[in-house]
Amino acid sequence: MLPDPQRKKLNWYFSAVVLLCCIGLYFIPPPPPLAKQPGRPVAAKVIAVDNSLVEQHGLVKFGSQKLTVRLLNPKYKGAVYRANNEMRAQMELDKEFAPGDTAVVILQEADNSKDTVLVAQDHFRIGWGLALFAGFCLLLCWFGGWTGVKALFSFVFSCIMIWKAVIPLVLRGWSASWLIFGSVCVLTAVIVYLVAGVSRKGIAAFAGSAAGIFAGLAMAHIFTRIMKINGATLPYVQTLFYSGYEFLNIQDVFIGAMILASSGAVMDLAMDIAAGVEEVAHHNPELPSSELIRSGLRIGRSVVGTMTTTLLLAYSGGYITLLMMFASQGTAPLDFLNSTLVSAEVVKTLIGSFSLVLVAPFTAVFAGWLFQKKSIPDH
Repeated sequence: MLPDPQRKKLNWYFSAVVLLCCIGLYFIPPPPPLAKQPGRPVAAKVIAVDNSLVEQHGLVKFGSQKLTVRLLNPKYKGAVYRANNEMRAQMELDKEFAPGDTAVVILQEADNSKDTVLVAQDHFRIGWGLALFAGFCLLLCWFGGWTGVKALFSFVFSCIMIWKAVIPLVLRGWSASWLIFGSVCVLTAVIVYLVAGVSRKGIAAFAGSAAGIFAGLAMAHIFTRIMKINGATLPYVQTLFYSGYEFLNIQDVFIGAMILASSGAVMDLAMDIAAGVEEVAHHNPELPSSELIRSGLRIGRSVVGTMTTTLLLAYSGGYITLLMMFASQGTAPLDFLNSTLVSAEVVKTLIGSFSLVLVAPFTAVFAGWLFQKKSIPDH
């Protein structure tokens, strides 16, 4: 491997390239929308509420909530308008406003008349969301130091990569599973090399992650077809079809989403094993590659049990209300495990767990080979 000065310089060059990629991705124009949204969203303070046209039907509400709102954008100088909030008896989509709330309303640029009735779109959440993100950034940088800054950099790069590259290309008809696999490999390289540096530890973690994710991708293609999981359990699939994207292969999108969801845990486990083997090799440089591989496998066995449970808990948390409904109806486990929704989550959990289990030996082999005695120490 390279001497320390050259390796540090290489890490700086790599960080600069990632920064340029971030900037380039940010300025990629989004795909043209099929239908242009009328007007522009503007934040507004709710001054008064009229619920006289809202009816209670059991647990849900139906009707039109009349609002009086004051626009918060300085451009409109606190203009007061009326707004409608339509409630359709759908708990997951309906919103209810009270005086003092901040709403997002749709305003036409030509709306200058005070008699214009605006449409209340939703609660305004960006302010607190930005405050939460700022708190996360400060905590990460304070606790992690320079490593935390690089981790935050990789976090931002991942968001931009998914929003500006993966989603537009899938909407243009690219194969979602293979595109996401390639994107996950790029993200893994960026995250691992930014945090661990361009070193043998980073190379071992990247190689092990890529091998484990590829194995999971192959198994996902096989078992989604065998178990006839069509991907329609993903949210808003039908809406996406009716929006003009009926050409999408939703099963392929489901496979890609499965790989994307498990890639973070796979990367984490690969880095743990690579770091462990690096420490063993550092304290005993005379160990041959076979002993280092055995050490990596022992580390992997200690970690993989909790990591697979982590995936199970994460996926179960996303569908806890569905499981509660089955329990309340007295549905037997064999019955609800065979349902489409639960079967899709079972496939996600097991394929992700397969990737996790396989990444351990892959990373151990790569790390054992890279850190064997003939190699020049990174330390």
